[in-house]
Amino acid sequence: MRYTLITANRNYSSWSLRPWVLMKALGIGFADRLEPFTKPANYDEFRAFSPTGQVPVLVDGARTVWDSLGITLYLAERHPGVWPQDEAARAFAMCAVTEMQGGFSALRNDCTMNVGVRVKPRPMSAALVRDVGRLREIFEEGLGRFGGPWLAGPDFTALDAFFAPVAFRIRTYGLDVGAGKAWVDHVLAHPAMRQWESEALAETWREVGHEAELAECGEVTADYRKG
Repeated sequence: MRYTLITANRNYSSWSLRPWVLMKALGIGFADRLEPFTKPANYDEFRAFSPTGQVPVLVDGARTVWDSLGITLYLAERHPGVWPQDEAARAFAMCAVTEMQGGFSALRNDCTMNVGVRVKPRPMSAALVRDVGRLREIFEEGLGRFGGPWLAGPDFTALDAFFAPVAFRIRTYGLDVGAGKAWVDHVLAHPAMRQWESEALAETWREVGHEAELAECGEVTADYRKG
């Protein structure tokens, strides 16, 4: 198999999910290599295969490609369907992907990724309110302009992959994204997303740093993880 994709825990690693679900949805084959977070800092161990000490990493023969956006751009030069064919949809998708890549810090900090639980969140900060409002705008604009059911039209693209971790966050914390919930429900039902979730629920390890972050985000009301 040409590619090996290195990712971390299904339950915690939002950055890993992006290229994983993109490649699954587009039918781009890869060997799936899991390198779990075992402690709060895994930099030294991950440096053995990643120049940044982080995941995800795509290995293509002797070439190492890192960062979820770097991997996406690399794949887009080699496989159709990563970006929408329609020019307007493609421009929208590229802008929203880069906005997600570099923004939404309050969402990341206040609603940490944890697939297998449900949380009653703490009162939302003003920054988180802004982030959720912006999510609502992106979802509603994408669905409204390009007709759905995906964010840039009829086909799953990198735009859906980059916001796929957000769909898990929205469900975990019960965030209100208005009419964008139609996309959230649709992407969560995708077979690749269901596979990721199933594998997340089957994980038995817990990483103390990620669990501590979760406790800061609110009260866990349900935990569907094994063990």
